[in-house]
Amino acid sequence: MEAKLKWIDGLTFAGAADSKHWVVMDTEESVGGHDGAAKPLELILLGLGGCTSMDVVSILRKMRVRVDKYELVLRAERSENHPKVFTSVRMEYRLWGPDLDLDKVRKAVDLSRTTYCSVSAMLSKAFPIEIEIAVNPKDGD
Repeated sequence: MEAKLKWIDGLTFAGAADSKHWVVMDTEESVGGHDGAAKPLELILLGLGGCTSMDVVSILRKMRVRVDKYELVLRAERSENHPKVFTSVRMEYRLWGPDLDLDKVRKAVDLSRTTYCSVSAMLSKAFPIEIEIAVNPKDGD
């Protein structure tokens, strides 16, 4: 895999990798950015969420489990001192659907965590990733 970044202005950059899809990154104005795009650390958290979400939905489809709605909430804790790295992440999988089988959902999440999600495999070497699963929670929970 190869990636290339181009400087736009201030601390705004656009980058593309093998897929050739450009992603813009920025930071807040107080440190020289334009506050016009996601920060690089946010993209890491989104990458983790995207990787595992694609796995879980795909695995559940293969299991013929009907999912009507899916959300993943990720909460990252960071160190107070520079570099302000993630010290832990908590992922809360929320799924809605008729007759969702919690055991099948757990299996899909576990397969993502232990076998398929390369982002999770990489990041779990640096900090703990906690998992919570909620099936058919009330909206807003």
